[in-house]
Amino acid sequence: MGYKVAVVGATGNVGREMLQTLAERAFPIDEVVALASSRSAGREVSFGKDKMLKVEALDDFDFSGTQIVLSSPGAKTAAAFAPRATKAGAVVIDNSSYFRMDEDVPLVVPEVNPEAIAGYTARHIIANPNCSTIQMVVVLKPLHDLAPIRRVVVATYQATSGAGREAMDELFNQTRAIYMNSPVEKAFFTKQIAFNVIPHIDIFMENGDTKEEWKMVVETKKIMGPRIEVSATCVRVPVFIGHGEAVHVEFEKPLPEDEAREALKAAPGISVVDHRADEGYVTPEECAGEDPIYVSRIRTDSSVEHGLAMWVVTDNLRKGAALNAVQIAEVLAAEYL
Repeated sequence: MGYKVAVVGATGNVGREMLQTLAERAFPIDEVVALASSRSAGREVSFGKDKMLKVEALDDFDFSGTQIVLSSPGAKTAAAFAPRATKAGAVVIDNSSYFRMDEDVPLVVPEVNPEAIAGYTARHIIANPNCSTIQMVVVLKPLHDLAPIRRVVVATYQATSGAGREAMDELFNQTRAIYMNSPVEKAFFTKQIAFNVIPHIDIFMENGDTKEEWKMVVETKKIMGPRIEVSATCVRVPVFIGHGEAVHVEFEKPLPEDEAREALKAAPGISVVDHRADEGYVTPEECAGEDPIYVSRIRTDSSVEHGLAMWVVTDNLRKGAALNAVQIAEVLAAEYL
């Protein structure tokens, strides 16, 4: 059986990856529709190697007959169109932050909590977590199964593509300006991003956290359980694609690093590349365009009684967004529709 699938935000970074991932993984599709704002209507986007789709205007689209919607248009747009799509009978898998913390909307990473997909029946909406949360919880899950996690301290190194095409363009333009000895113009980011790092993603909250850091805390608890404490510092770095994370985990009981390494090797969606030598680890540049979450630098954290530290990278547009959404759709189609 094939499905009619709509991709909302099809001209954006994540929307294009959603179309690419659907084609690569041969998702059972009878018809696929590319949707975006009226400004983008009429443009063409690729689906697979040899098919082009003409973009249709989201505001004018009739969702009747559409079974699955993959959505990455931004929170305001998602809030506006999703009820219209679900009323027409579609299930919306949404990549925006708008629905994630709603109690009656499942927040799903298929390698971690696929059973939560069953809750889609409440509103016919499934939320895709934040990109940084996804790659972290996939790595935490097999470790948590061996030894309950008490606390996680994470510092992220997030690529500009996570903030959209304008952010990538600003990194490119500023880098070029510096090399050409031209004035560096700042429009998108709060500080210069070229040859710099910015410890500020999303808005500041009253307690001093940014909203990106808050997302990692509350989303991890919703996905893995409320007892896990998380402290996050989220940093934007001058990289186009690929998020890195330095993750320090404190457990309630001992977990030897060799046992942790073997558990990670056996876990779905993870590739362990951990050699204590030059080039014995994976960087964001190497993971761009790849599906796995790469784990390196696995070692004991001696600053706490039962601690491990590790380095985690993945393509934020793929597993951090598009691939996770398509994997949710695969489980949904195979087990629930």
